Amino acid sequence: MAYENIRLEQEGAVATLFIDRPKALNALNSKTLQEMEAALKSIGQDVRVLIVTGGGEKAFVAGADIAEMAALTETQAQEFGALGHRVMAMLEELPIPTIAAVNGFALGGGCELALACDIIYASEKAKLGLPEVGLGVIPGFGGTQRLTRAVGRARAKELIFTGERIDAAKAKEIGLVLEVLAPEALLPHCRDVAAKMLKNGPLAIAKAKRVIEAGADQDLRVANEMERKTFGELFGSADQREGMKAFLEKRPATFTGK
Repeated sequence: MAYENIRLEQEGAVATLFIDRPKALNALNSKTLQEMEAALKSIGQDVRVLIVTGGGEKAFVAGADIAEMAALTETQAQEFGALGHRVMAMLEELPIPTIAAVNGFALGGGCELALACDIIYASEKAKLGLPEVGLGVIPGFGGTQRLTRAVGRARAKELIFTGERIDAAKAKEIGLVLEVLAPEALLPHCRDVAAKMLKNGPLAIAKAKRVIEAGADQDLRVANEMERKTFGELFGSADQREGMKAFLEKRPATFTGK
C-alpha cells in the first residue's frame, strides 16, 4: 500500500514504521493517523518486532497537527481524539515487541506515541514532553494515563501541569526512556535489541507481553494467577518443546510461533 505521510519498511522479521512528514516535523494529522492505522493492520505474522521512529533528523513526532486542530469543533475534537486513541491502542496491543526510537522532538502526540510502545530509546538530541496545557487543552491520545503509569503520578502531574520539555538525559533519569544514544547509534541499537528478541520464542514473548500489560493494573495475587495459567498453557506449544529440546541438545532453537 502506498502512503503519503508514513513509510513501513521490513527487513527480515523486523519492520520499521517511519512517521514521515519532515516539513511538518512529523506532526500527526488525521491522514497520518489513518495511514498508521492501516499500516498496523497490515503487519503480518512474519513481522516479529516493530520499530517506530521519525523521518528526517529533527523530529520523532513533534505533536498532533495544531494547524488541523485549531478549527475543530467539540464533536470533531472528540472524533480526532478517538482516532488517536484507537491507533495508540492498536500499537500497544500488537502481540510483538514494539520499540520507539525517539530521534528528535517527541512532544504531545509524539510523546504519547512513544509511550504506546513497549520500550523507548532516545537520541541525545531528543526532547520529550506533553505541553498541551499551553494550548488550553490536555493530552488527548492517552498521555495522562500512560505517562502516569510510566513515571508515577507526581512526576506526570509536574510534566503535564508545567508543559515542560525535558531532554533525553532527564527522561532517562525519571524512567521515561530506557537508554540514551548518539544520534547515529540510535537505530542500530534498536535493531540490535530486536535481533536479540528474534532469537527467542515469539509465542512466549507475545504471552509475556499480554501478562505484563494485563497484570499491571491487577492485584498481585490476581496477576500472579494469570502468570501461572499462561506458564502452564505454553507447555502445550511446539515452541516449548523445541526450545527445551534445543537447550538439551546444545543447539539454537528454531521457533515457529506455534
